[in-house]
Formats: sequence, structure tokens, C-alpha cells
Amino acid sequence: MKRKATHFFTLALMVSFLTTLCSCVSDSNAPRHVSAVENFDVERYMGTWYEIARLPQWFERNMINVKAEYTLLQDGTVKIKNTGIRDGQVKVAEGVARFKEWKKIGLLEVSFNKHFYSDYRIIRLADDYHYAVVTGKTKDSLWILSRKPQMPQRELDEILSHLIGLDFDISKLEYPNQRP
Repeated sequence: MKRKATHFFTLALMVSFLTTLCSCVSDSNAPRHVSAVENFDVERYMGTWYEIARLPQWFERNMINVKAEYTLLQDGTVKIKNTGIRDGQVKVAEGVARFKEWKKIGLLEVSFNKHFYSDYRIIRLADDYHYAVVTGKTKDSLWILSRKPQMPQRELDEILSHLIGLDFDISKLEYPNQRP
């Protein structure tokens, strides 16, 4: 009986250690000093957004003409329709987003399979909602979005400078082609 208790205690200690270790590893990759925008207006955020830049993601590999369309549903969730072109074929991913906290904070969670949700954190948003910068739970995801397929270089440079200050590695950004 004592032997089982010792094994259980050892196993519990190992699980506790591994959990702590994993949380430390993931925290080191968490965006530092990055909070979601406040005074967020979800209705103004709805509509079409074009992807100007992104950190590489397996699901967007070699995609061009990437855009997202957001539609507010009656239950307060947001319908998502992402489209892009890969190898001449239009690819579509549909999902849903819901608020993670208060609706005036740009922190949502997104799912494309209704079982697994990922953070969708709007960390920068133009006053007139013509551009947005979005990340997830880690610094491995980042998107610069615009209402138009192109963004003025001066504005993009200012956003990139801000992201450097937040410890994002902008050298890895991809700039998908947005052909008319």
C-alpha cells in the first residue's frame, strides 16, 4: 500500500513539474506587453480585411490574395470566412469567433472546427478601423490586416516599428501578393 502511495506521489510530482515547465516554455513565447485594444466596436470591425503581412502558418503556406470576411451574428458571435489562392485554386476556411472577455476589448477566440479555439487578439487598430494588427497567444502568430489590398509603405513601416518594440520577429514576416 505504501508503495502505491509512493508511486502516486512521484507521478503527481512529475506531472506538476512538467506542467510548470511547459507553462514556463510557453510564457517565454507569449507576447510581452501586448494587450488587446480597448473601446473595441465589433460592428465597425465587420466586413472584409486583406492580409498585408503574416508570420508563416502551415495553413497559409504559398497562399496569395488572402482575405477574411467577418459577419456579426444575432447571438453575438462572429462568422468568419477566410479565402486565399494556392496553386491556382481558391481555398476557403469558415469558422466562428466569440468574445473571450468583455465585448469592448478586442480579445476573441476563433474556431474552424467548433472544438478547438485559438486566441484572436487585436493589438493595434486604426481609429477609423482601416487597419488592424492581430496576434494569438504566442509571438508565433501575427497578421497585419487592411481594408484595402495595399497599405501605404509609410504606414506599414510605422506598424513594423511598433511590433519590434513588442518583441515580434518581423524578419520572418511574409507579404502575400494581393492581385486585383
